[in-house]
Amino acid sequence: MRRFAFVIGAALPLALAPAAQAEDVVIRIEAKRGAEAARASAEGWGAQFSDVVTFPLADGWVGIALGPMPRDEAAARLEQLKQERKVPGDSFLAAAAGRDLTPAAAAAPAAPAAPETATGNASTFPQGAGQPATADAAAAEPETAAAEPAPAAEPAPAQFFLRLESSTDRARAEELLAKWRETLPEAGLWTLPNGRSAIAFGPLDEATGTAWLKAFKAAGAVPRDAFLSAAEDMGEIAIIGKVPELGAPPAPDATPAAMPPLEDIQRALRWAGHYDGGIDGKDGPKTRAAIAEEIVRLRASPDTATAMAELIRRREAWRAEMGLTALRDSHTGLALPAPMDKLQFDRAERALSIYGPKEGSGAALILFSQPGGRQEMLDLAGLVTALGWVPAPERRVERGSVTLDGRNQTHIGHAEGRVVDGRVQGFVLIWPISDPEDQHRLAAEISDNLSRFAPGAGETRPETPAIAPAVAQD
Repeated sequence: MRRFAFVIGAALPLALAPAAQAEDVVIRIEAKRGAEAARASAEGWGAQFSDVVTFPLADGWVGIALGPMPRDEAAARLEQLKQERKVPGDSFLAAAAGRDLTPAAAAAPAAPAAPETATGNASTFPQGAGQPATADAAAAEPETAAAEPAPAAEPAPAQFFLRLESSTDRARAEELLAKWRETLPEAGLWTLPNGRSAIAFGPLDEATGTAWLKAFKAAGAVPRDAFLSAAEDMGEIAIIGKVPELGAPPAPDATPAAMPPLEDIQRALRWAGHYDGGIDGKDGPKTRAAIAEEIVRLRASPDTATAMAELIRRREAWRAEMGLTALRDSHTGLALPAPMDKLQFDRAERALSIYGPKEGSGAALILFSQPGGRQEMLDLAGLVTALGWVPAPERRVERGSVTLDGRNQTHIGHAEGRVVDGRVQGFVLIWPISDPEDQHRLAAEISDNLSRFAPGAGETRPETPAIAPAVAQD
């Protein structure tokens, strides 16, 4: 998944004079007005970094930085920290010479008064809700003649937050935040200028925020009245959230991505566990709801075609990883995808074809096919239960089909049977209890692709059913 860069860092010079290369610098990450606010923020950063320092700026501001360190080391470290989103994207290098650096463990230094002023938006990073590094640069103090001037920062894009819910009761707001974090774990709590407590998700630029707000609403993942709020309207961070990882929307001038075939989308949605409808290529309400849910879960892109293409790619990668191959079982005449790296043929028995575990995989697959209708289908379901292939099963019977699901301490069992053209056919998948996700995906893959390629071995001669039909008693 792509990470979205929500701010643009200051452009650093491509070439530096030899004298500048050798000097010590600091990585300037934030500024706070007042010693107490700076101390609290610096302590927050100190939980992540061991070399946090503070230093006085103009007009009551206090700078917060990492260092000092050689410029070459600092440049490489800053680039890595930005890529990992551990510091604001507009952090930059500044000369350490001439600064009164104080380790964060000590009290933040009081800042001398000066005629300059500084303004800026609240920081959106985990260490506090204070001034970002761009405001720090705006409050720049006079540099000595020997110090290299700080590079001019490019203006950062406006930041927005997706407002989810608010309350006048702080305790109630914290309860709401805990609930929201079950589905949006990056959410945080803000104290708005009017005193209300608001749950919000971000930061995002306006285009990305608008696109994802629409996607979240389509999936029912946020309230219908959720909206984007500019960072300067958010007040102060009360409980820290995390920067969300969201795919950027397509550029306005980009060629629209082609929508994959709907049947492929439905198969991929079933594989992902968000769809239980038919693989029919029809754009029904179940399909639309599953697409919306998957876009929010995957977070690859708010664009439907792009997100579904990524889901299909992930499914194909998983199929290759699982070693799925086309199994054509001559005894039953059934064809299906199967993880043959984990299975080996054991025996054919009446209408059954049995594949046991290979090299201790703990997996097994049983295929069945015999003439019959609903009663024979139910008889086979009873046989599967009696043999313990699906332990203590939950049974669902619908018109022309039956499904069994159950598990015990060692394995998960799933069985499906259906009546097709006067025959009962289906499968049982047995899988280790330790791997429920792959079990679910494999069952979906087999179910959606099970087909008949030839008559079964018993079709040209009299065939004994796998289990005798029930005999009515007087």
